[in-house]
Amino acid sequence: MTHDLDPRPGRCGPLSLRDMGAFHVGGQAVQLQGLPSTREVLAAGGEPVLLDPNGRYWVGQMYAQYFLPQAPTQTTPLQLWHGGGLTGACWETTPDGRPGWLHYFVRRGWDTYLCDAAERGRAGYAPQHLWGAPLSQTAEAVFARFRLGPGLGGVALADAARQAFPEGQFPAEAFEALARQLVPRWAHTDAVILDAYAALLNRVAPSAVVCHSQGGMFGLTMAQRRPDRVRAVVALEPAAVPPPSDEDTGYAVPTLIILGDRIDGDARWPAMRARIEAFARRHASVEILSLPDLGMRGNSHMLMMDRNQLDIADLAHDWLARTLKG
Repeated sequence: MTHDLDPRPGRCGPLSLRDMGAFHVGGQAVQLQGLPSTREVLAAGGEPVLLDPNGRYWVGQMYAQYFLPQAPTQTTPLQLWHGGGLTGACWETTPDGRPGWLHYFVRRGWDTYLCDAAERGRAGYAPQHLWGAPLSQTAEAVFARFRLGPGLGGVALADAARQAFPEGQFPAEAFEALARQLVPRWAHTDAVILDAYAALLNRVAPSAVVCHSQGGMFGLTMAQRRPDRVRAVVALEPAAVPPPSDEDTGYAVPTLIILGDRIDGDARWPAMRARIEAFARRHASVEILSLPDLGMRGNSHMLMMDRNQLDIADLAHDWLARTLKG
């Protein structure tokens, strides 16, 4: 692949680590009682097992991996927070097989923490008795909502490139691989997720946070609540921003919000951009970077997966390095 020939920092070469590992953090034990037992076959051909759902469950925890470069060049840890219906996998290898932002930031010398938020991926989720049924997103909805194209138009997922926007940066020929990453989510667990992120920041902080979409709201909120634990935020197209409140006056964490292309033609994003711009006007520490204003056209909502994702990573890295050094 062409990226193997790119000599710029973070673009290629081996990953050399002094350590790597993983842990779960946060959550709480919750008791269920008064529920009926059932008999279930847990393995095909096995004997039924009596399952008593009454008892204690640990819920609300999150999962984090860490990758510590052999020769770190940055003194602040960096955390990667994913968006709604996704997991930390979105920062790893891109759908079409290129190194992702995880590889990039480790190669650039950052101690990097990759997260699966509470209720996602390897974090696990609570029994339906506690949270209710999850929500799932169809491939058709994601294709349009992530601004990959106007719609799938009934084509096979493997043929999604036929429906992609002309000159779009997302590798739509690999859309099937993105569809495989989608996981169930809940619409009412923000407080649970924020509590888990707070526990992570208590363990690994002060940190810089790079966050995306729904994770952008969590990153901005934690910077507002815990400026002692969040040194800087890079938010890729945050799906929401903290509303005006008495806490506004305390938001002073340096923040870069990066926006992609085709926002004006979307059903939701013009209103979301207006809220982002109002948030930036209220806070001198918040900067907005519109990629089309830099001449970078065709970027989707999935900025960390687009074909020019390493160019965007360069912008985030350089901004973070300048900000944290100052």
